[in-house]
Amino acid sequence: MKALKLSLLLFLGSSLFANENNASLDAYISKYKQDAFGYDYEKNAAESSKLRDSWIAPLNINYSFSRSKPYEKEQQNESAAIKMDQPIFQSGGIYYGIKFANASRRYSDYSIDVAKRKMIKDAVALLMQIKQTALKVKKQKLLIKNSEINLAQKKEQYLSGQLDSGFLDNAIIQRNIVIQTLYDIETVKEKLVTQFQTLSDLDYKTARIPHLEYLTPEQFIKHNIVLKQRDAEIQKNRYAKDVRVAKYLPRVNITAGYNWSKSSGQQFYAGGSLFDSSNELNYYDYGFRATVPLDINTFRDIESARVDYLKAQLLKKDKQRELQALFEQVMHNIENFDKKIALSKENKELYSKLLRDTKELFAAGYKTEYDVDTLKNSLEIQNIDTEIYEIDKQLELLTLYEMYVNSGE
Repeated sequence: MKALKLSLLLFLGSSLFANENNASLDAYISKYKQDAFGYDYEKNAAESSKLRDSWIAPLNINYSFSRSKPYEKEQQNESAAIKMDQPIFQSGGIYYGIKFANASRRYSDYSIDVAKRKMIKDAVALLMQIKQTALKVKKQKLLIKNSEINLAQKKEQYLSGQLDSGFLDNAIIQRNIVIQTLYDIETVKEKLVTQFQTLSDLDYKTARIPHLEYLTPEQFIKHNIVLKQRDAEIQKNRYAKDVRVAKYLPRVNITAGYNWSKSSGQQFYAGGSLFDSSNELNYYDYGFRATVPLDINTFRDIESARVDYLKAQLLKKDKQRELQALFEQVMHNIENFDKKIALSKENKELYSKLLRDTKELFAAGYKTEYDVDTLKNSLEIQNIDTEIYEIDKQLELLTLYEMYVNSGE
């Protein structure tokens, strides 16, 4: 397709996006939202570390103390114990468990990256739309000027008997329509500003809007953050499958412990006499424990994990095809906006020539000042249309930018 021949390389003035890790990207979203994402990364790191070290068994420490007085003397009992039951062999389960934890962290980090990237993209899109709406307001005011000129002409023609009242009514209606449209556009702009302010701390009036250029479809796929997330999911599910298999294989644990107990005031009757049996005891124990689980659902459980792994691979291929279709659609949309821009440029040339001729005819007394002003406004409207379409192209490219991260590979 012709669209696929176009190249797309994302670049911002002053290398704003040259480094995707540049903190300037984060500046588009508010400090609160930046901090919230920071906490997400911190929590993910903590959860990953916890999962990675989950094979290390806890060291259990127990202590108990009690008092009683069944006889004349108060009795006191104390005991303490330290127990360890540590896996040292799980048929690869420990190794794959660590790999799974690391893969899970990468997947979760990419998930956070995707969410953060979308929010930044939404903020930038709102900035672009605000600028675009400001241009539409400017254009609408020119349309209002033309409608007022038309109304003034129709009024003069009506009063001079050249037109009936129907033409004058239509001119009034058209003027009211373009004024009401201006109010609607201004309302839309205020809504966009409000939405932007919920995402960003920047002042929309002075905030810098990026300019996005073109990149190739190969670059878009190679540096696509969504596909990188899918790759991480595949790795995560692969190691999850290995962990699931190891769960049903032999495992060996080392067991060890230290026990201490002390009793005082212990008494008992024997032969009618009362004897003291207080004592103190301490000892250790150690050994190992081997386990071979036999579960009727073993193969079903393993098959379930295998299916998850195969599905993750399939979903990546499907997502890649979806992204290629998205790229083509974006480029097709850009081609249509280029056609509109070309048409606006043709109209500008036409209006420029008409304006020059009309000025000459006005100087000669054959045209009115109304005619000159109308053409001036129409020419400026074409200039504004070109700017509006250029922003439409930027919004299309922004759809690709949301997923494009060039880490300098």
